[in-house]
Amino acid sequence: MTAYIKKCTLEDLQTLQEISIDTFNSAFKDQNSPENMNAYLDKAFNLKQLETELSTTSSQFYFVYVNDDVAGYLKVNTNEAEVGQDCIEIERIYLKTNYQKHGLGKLLLNKAVEIALQLNRKKIWLGVWEKNDNAIAFYKKMGFVQTGSHSFYLGDEEQLDYIMTKTLS
Repeated sequence: MTAYIKKCTLEDLQTLQEISIDTFNSAFKDQNSPENMNAYLDKAFNLKQLETELSTTSSQFYFVYVNDDVAGYLKVNTNEAEVGQDCIEIERIYLKTNYQKHGLGKLLLNKAVEIALQLNRKKIWLGVWEKNDNAIAFYKKMGFVQTGSHSFYLGDEEQLDYIMTKTLS
């Protein structure tokens, strides 16, 4: 399997929307109501919202490709974080189901580490849903520890996200 990472541009907007909806839906549709899923997908992944995020200098998106197929994506935020100024945030790291457990998540995570080190940041943080056991296990394996929690709204439902951080050396 040949995999590579490419930074997203505005020309990738439609593909970004498709992979965002596809991967979020696959990850969470079975544990949430259709109404809350649709409300969140419409708000977070409409073309205008994604265009705004892509145009923000403190946000960066990257696709991971396997051959010529977009297998998943990463979104990092480099502005001041709720856990401190010396951090970057992994806001999203999602893979299509058929590409999970092939080392691509680690590849995207390593890209985030590379960005953090280039910016002389000391930590990476992220929020992960308390019921997303696979993601929590992955992040722990990659050296993240739970350091707090915050609320995340999916439609009108308040959910709990664990805050996990990784200190870079």
